[in-house]
Amino acid sequence: MSDNRLGENKSTPSRAGQQISRRKLFAKLGMASLGAAATGTMALTYRFLSPSVLYEPSPIVNAGKSESYPLDSVTLDVNSAIYLIHVQEGFFSLHAVCTHLGCMTVWKPELDVITCPCHGSQFSREGQKLDGPAPKPLPWLKSWIDDEGDIVVDRSTVIQPFQFLRI
Repeated sequence: MSDNRLGENKSTPSRAGQQISRRKLFAKLGMASLGAAATGTMALTYRFLSPSVLYEPSPIVNAGKSESYPLDSVTLDVNSAIYLIHVQEGFFSLHAVCTHLGCMTVWKPELDVITCPCHGSQFSREGQKLDGPAPKPLPWLKSWIDDEGDIVVDRSTVIQPFQFLRI
């Protein structure tokens, strides 16, 4: 006759030396599996419901005091991708990104032009297209003086050309 008889409680030893039945073992494994599935479902639900937003810096840039820009100067702010230009009529700002494929342009004072190093587009000091594959001129950006006397540029607001900020 075998050692296992019908109706006997089959068990396996546990860590603490206690006996645990096969039924309880599978019940605990089943509960652990359900818990893992529920946790995964909650994690995926949270990921699905949370917004996927790109947090970008403010489009409004403080360019500093007007005294720091000499007359007939073209100043590139690489971090905000704007040119602040001081001419006889006043100040104005241009977007420094080429309208062709989005490359950052550079000011060439020896040629008195803004150029795109990627594909050779050239723009005048006023942003007008002179040469190259760029389809449009560089856009003028809204500028104003804040309460502390600083020049502020809104990179998200394009204005008509030749609207100077007079100080």
